[in-house]
Amino acid sequence: MPFTDPATCLALAIYWEARNQPTSGQLAVAQTVLNRVNSERFPDNICDVVTQGPRRNGMPIKHRCQFSFYCDGKTDRPANLLAYDKAKYIAFATMSLQTVDISDGALYYHSVDVSPDWASEKEETARIKDHVFYK
Repeated sequence: MPFTDPATCLALAIYWEARNQPTSGQLAVAQTVLNRVNSERFPDNICDVVTQGPRRNGMPIKHRCQFSFYCDGKTDRPANLLAYDKAKYIAFATMSLQTVDISDGALYYHSVDVSPDWASEKEETARIKDHVFYK
């Protein structure tokens, strides 16, 4: 699936990273992507943020991307079209600045099922269902 259209890139990130989350969690994931776009520490466009990670021979290295869905070796084509439609709606609303940043400036997040080493070095900004957000 091509990662060239910003709205599609953001919708896919929302879908794959947070489709099982409440709307607030999906909004927080979307806002985290946009916060990265606006940060000097990350790429300056949505698709480059979503696909960021090391590459070998032009291909992402499996399980090494910033957004796990992008390089997990599985298809990026959404199966649940209703959930994908909701992700597209949230992507457009967030991109058009019609939402509030409930992530409170987050640049990072993870599931409560994991404990990444970097989390202790960041400031927690929000917890929404089973995601923790940081800046």
